Amino acid sequence: MTSVDGPITQIAWVVTDMDATERFFETCFGVRRWTRIPDVPFGPDTCTYRGEPADFTAHISLAYRGDMQLELIQPVRGQSIYTEFLERGGPGLHHICMEPADFDAAIAAAAERGAPVVQRGEMSGGEMRFAYLDGGTHGVPYIELAEIGPNMRTFFQQLAKDAE
Repeated sequence: MTSVDGPITQIAWVVTDMDATERFFETCFGVRRWTRIPDVPFGPDTCTYRGEPADFTAHISLAYRGDMQLELIQPVRGQSIYTEFLERGGPGLHHICMEPADFDAAIAAAAERGAPVVQRGEMSGGEMRFAYLDGGTHGVPYIELAEIGPNMRTFFQQLAKDAE
């Protein structure tokens, strides 16, 4: 049986105040530069939420602390695991992201072990595929599995370089 493995490449928080959270990380943890991507659409042609076509929008902000990508997500419109998370308990640590060598095999392995996909999709014309697994009963609200294409990888590398 294949395991769900791969490096942890990101830690993410769902927030209600992007400005305040960015300032907190800058002041307390020395994060130097955030890159905001406002109004990121997740549509029914590329994303599902709890097995149904999704239609929501979120503001995203990315930064680096060493090699670790930090992500802030602020839901703007529609239902998603981000709005669900806020409704259940307010802002906070939402997920860690792993990049398995074989994305599809990792999702299948997770399903075999009882970790269902609750939200999945792709972005930027297939440059990134993602799937969120429910990890709430084990202390991490969600585990994101991601497959990053070459153009998205170049974008992330430039963000990391700019953060130095």
